[in-house]
Amino acid sequence: MPTISRSDLKKLRKRRARLKKKKMSCQFTSGGVVRPVYIDYKDLKTLRGLIDREGRILPRRRTGTSALYQRAVRKAVMRARFIGLLPYVADE
Repeated sequence: MPTISRSDLKKLRKRRARLKKKKMSCQFTSGGVVRPVYIDYKDLKTLRGLIDREGRILPRRRTGTSALYQRAVRKAVMRARFIGLLPYVADE
């Protein structure tokens, strides 16, 4: 019986962990109900959850947002930044 080295064991564990990850579903389409494609730019609680500490918009693969709503998120974040509700860059 061949022995498995530590590096091979780490690779196997990483591969299994990746396979177990469940794809996040879009938070804007709850239960398959299609709502109008509009995200309020004044809803800062939602928008702050979709941007990181540096102020960049998080990608779809991290948030699980569908493509249709990701475009609306981008538009809402840009509007909030223009008005001054959200910063363009992080405060250091």
